[in-house]
Amino acid sequence: MTIARTFGAAVALTGMLTSTAYAATEIEWWHAFTGRLGELLAEQVETFNESQDEYTVVATHKGNYSETLNAGIAAFRAGEQPHILQVFEVGTATMMAAEGAVVPVYELMETTGKDFDPDAYMGAVKGYYTTTDGEMLSLPYNSSTPVLYVNEDALEEAGLDPEMDLSTWEQVGEALDALKDAGSTCPMTTAWQSWIHLENFGAWHDTPFATQENGFAGLDTELSFNGPLHVKHIDAMGQWAKDGKFIYAGRRNEGGARFRAGECALFTESSAGYAGVKKEAEFDFSIRQLPHWEAAEAGPQNTIIGGASLWVMAGHEDEEYAGVAEFLNFLSSSEIQAKWHQDTGYLPITTAAADLTKEQGFYDENPGTEIAGMQMTMNAPTGNSKGLRLGSFDQIRGIIDEELEAVWSGDKSAQDAMDDAVNRGNALLRRFERANR
Repeated sequence: MTIARTFGAAVALTGMLTSTAYAATEIEWWHAFTGRLGELLAEQVETFNESQDEYTVVATHKGNYSETLNAGIAAFRAGEQPHILQVFEVGTATMMAAEGAVVPVYELMETTGKDFDPDAYMGAVKGYYTTTDGEMLSLPYNSSTPVLYVNEDALEEAGLDPEMDLSTWEQVGEALDALKDAGSTCPMTTAWQSWIHLENFGAWHDTPFATQENGFAGLDTELSFNGPLHVKHIDAMGQWAKDGKFIYAGRRNEGGARFRAGECALFTESSAGYAGVKKEAEFDFSIRQLPHWEAAEAGPQNTIIGGASLWVMAGHEDEEYAGVAEFLNFLSSSEIQAKWHQDTGYLPITTAAADLTKEQGFYDENPGTEIAGMQMTMNAPTGNSKGLRLGSFDQIRGIIDEELEAVWSGDKSAQDAMDDAVNRGNALLRRFERANR
């Protein structure tokens, strides 16, 4: 049974479920953050709880992004869903298809009578979580985009200018040669390989990851990242892996620990990696623009967001929803958003928060922290660069990870691996399409 049908059936059987396990003013929030990000999230909750006495937000870690989404699905089936669920961006299509399971943010604000201006949110961010009519479905809480982190000490030790231009992959390749020749055991690593090196790569070079505007224009989309440009990039990385210039550390952010420890010179990672790098790195580092292939016909265009948004779950009491709306407005406030952006590296979700950050001199004092926002707004998004909205995308990413690992290990060519990933992923898209027609 599909998630959408399961959720729908649960609503039909139980109606509007009421929360009996908690006091009326207690708001339950399930999230996926640990480490420094978890600490900063807890700080936000504490600030809100201490700012008023009508509502108490209780934040609970439920595992990584995939585990948190699955926990939310299971909880809804059991009638034990939280008020707020943090869902990573690849789960957006799944949540949109789950009719009856969520309360869209725009409806929540209308019903509770809270002030809400969707135009206050940055267009590049809110567009991912809105309908074609511009109605916001979930609150873009932690939105990031990939950048290049540089261990400048490592470049200098290899005889390179620590401020050398690394804006193209051609230049990165030259730096990797020098780093390897100088004895580096980890010239480059990455986090989130599909998100950075296929999904954002396509947007950055204005080439499609999938048809139908990457899924925004219809359910009958097909994957297309097995074209010449994507394959060229993966082939180059495969050769770097063979030569010991690219070190694969894992599917999520396992490479982060190696970079923060000073082992790796270059690291493609989320802008939100800034919180950990700033806290742990004992070397001079800089944040650079995501490289692009100079030989490509297009680009750089604009990068797309990752991270997660907050979905409001159906089945709770009216007075509880008033507290949810109050809390979401608190998270969107200029002061809270500016601090969150400055502490974490996540994008400011409102123009006011970005303006406040600039006024406070943060970008001048912390060069490179403005790059993520600049990448997102470099050009008006095209059909290839406004994001991805694909069904079963979490499972598709798992397939992509398997096929990329086959390239890094030398077991498959880049073309064969991308062809296989596309074919396997398309089978899941057709299944999702049939279930949600």
